[in-house]
Amino acid sequence: MSAASTRVKLRVSPGAGRAQIVGRHGDAWKVRVTAAPEQGRANEAVLRLLAEALAIPRDTLELVSGHSGRDKIVALTGLGPALVERRLASASAVDRGRKERRT
Repeated sequence: MSAASTRVKLRVSPGAGRAQIVGRHGDAWKVRVTAAPEQGRANEAVLRLLAEALAIPRDTLELVSGHSGRDKIVALTGLGPALVERRLASASAVDRGRKERRT
């Protein structure tokens, strides 16, 4: 039996004030990272943030498209698409809750 494999579309904003999963951006997820888009730093920050939000090991994620652009596709193993959607939605809701408490 093979592990579930899922691809996730992202719209990335590097150089943000704090790393977070913002929410939906069309058919992609909007993600902000603090790292600058230099020498792959922002890409690695995106993968670490996704691994944390999805509660999976970093080595199960791979950037397959968009290495030098804002629009990226990440492949991951171990989670199906429905579970990925739920976990990302939950992570973005947590970020919104933190923002609302500050204002």
